[in-house]
Amino acid sequence: MFAFVFTSCEKEDNLQPEGQWELSEAIILAPAADQAIVLDEDTPNETITFNWEAAESSAGYAVTYQVLIKPATATDFSTPIFSSESNNNGTATALSISYEDMDEALAFAGFPANQEAQITFAIQAMSLSKTSITTSELNVTRFETEALPQALYISGTATENNNDLAQAIALRRLTDSNGAQSNSHEVYTSLVAGETYKFYSERSLPALQFGGSDGNIEAFGEAIVAENSGVYRITVNLDNNTYQLLQIDFWSMVGTPINGGWGGDEPLDYQGNGVWKASINLLETGGFVFRANGDWGYLLKRIVGTPNSLAMESDAGNLGVSVEDVPNNQTGLYVVTLNLSAENYNYAFEVDDTVVAPIDTPTQLFLLEDGNMIEELTLNGDVFSSDRFIPMQASNTYTLNSASDGSGTAYTVNGLLADSLTPDGDAVTDALTLVENSNTFTLASDRAIRFSIDFSTPELTWTYYNFKLFHWQNWDDRVELPMAYSHPNTFTITADLIAGSDSKFISPWDFDMGGDNPTELTGNLINGGGSNLVNINTDGTYTVTIVLEDDYQSGTYEFAQ
Repeated sequence: MFAFVFTSCEKEDNLQPEGQWELSEAIILAPAADQAIVLDEDTPNETITFNWEAAESSAGYAVTYQVLIKPATATDFSTPIFSSESNNNGTATALSISYEDMDEALAFAGFPANQEAQITFAIQAMSLSKTSITTSELNVTRFETEALPQALYISGTATENNNDLAQAIALRRLTDSNGAQSNSHEVYTSLVAGETYKFYSERSLPALQFGGSDGNIEAFGEAIVAENSGVYRITVNLDNNTYQLLQIDFWSMVGTPINGGWGGDEPLDYQGNGVWKASINLLETGGFVFRANGDWGYLLKRIVGTPNSLAMESDAGNLGVSVEDVPNNQTGLYVVTLNLSAENYNYAFEVDDTVVAPIDTPTQLFLLEDGNMIEELTLNGDVFSSDRFIPMQASNTYTLNSASDGSGTAYTVNGLLADSLTPDGDAVTDALTLVENSNTFTLASDRAIRFSIDFSTPELTWTYYNFKLFHWQNWDDRVELPMAYSHPNTFTITADLIAGSDSKFISPWDFDMGGDNPTELTGNLINGGGSNLVNINTDGTYTVTIVLEDDYQSGTYEFAQ
């Protein structure tokens, strides 16, 4: 008994100090409770000083401090409008906040200019894992005039950033006639009808926020509702608190280089993020402009003295720049890019080498495997195709030939066919350029493929399908198990299956294979008309195999334990 008691005492004496000591609260000395402070915008660097008597750790551990500020109406300090460690990396018992920083924090919290804000501030003491907090009230009157943000961003469910403020789309801050930055901002972007958006001063909260309606904005107003879907030029003027939308149906290239010249029109396609692009045949050298909506009132021209910067002709005077027709010394097929993102409006030309001349269509076309014909493709116009899924192997080489014995004109593709096949259960369609008199091609993995070969493009399009075993007791809780392909037209998976469940073989959502005798572990498969398989009577691990006919309309299945 004595030994037991002695051991217990030893454990008590050797307990770690964590939890066996106390941390007192700091005692606030200034500002005084409910003190009223008026921020003077003429002296923005003047400070409000918070100081306090030190909190103490009863065990003598070091203490650091943080100052937190929240609106008096907020229930806690989980989202403070201001937070900072005290001076000397948090060890001092004082912190000074400039009038300018305090005014910005209050502005970001939604307190109007030249009005008194009731706030609560806290001194939070921290020592190891312990914290203590003491609070006090303060009344602060903001600057008389509202500080305007240096930058604006658009975000919301209506915008291209999917309401992710961290990815908010920047507006371009415009200059005035003297070249100085103004309080007008604009952006080219798309909106979704019925959804909402706001303008923010930061890509995170807290931040100034601007909502509104009917062309008027207000700080912390309701989110703006997009009336119609489309691409817009959105302009915000913070001097008069207004916004304007100009719907951009299209930008086009107009001028000497294009077909039709100054009476022609070569539209560009919107790519997102304020970028338009198109492949355009430049017939002649000479000047051109970019025109919005076919309207001569909305012309983008090159800023004089820059290599490729653009400005709206009607805005050039207000922006303090001179503009000219865009010069062009190129002829031929070019990808023309119009970039109206926030950083710098510009254009670019890049040679378009993606277009390949048509190949003369042969009267017959055969698929050869290792030099032996395995399929004659069917011709319709300039397109050869196969109705069935042709089982092909990665270990073999393939070519297309106008003669069944390979003695005619050979055709292949400019890449590795099916080079990104994955057993994800979905259909995959891809296209590769067809090349005449070229080498054989291979597959990255065994696969059954259906072909379509258009000689007028010329392009080879291939499609393959993987299958999943769908297994469920409740459809909404189903599992979709990808099956592995093996040559020829065989799909297999080993999986734990549950008795009393339904099963089917599906390639979402083009093929839906059920059975003709659904209670059996083996049987025939039927696409579309087959019944759900209810053949699992015992929980367990099963190897499930299906073998499909090459049209994927029928086949057989087997469940084996």
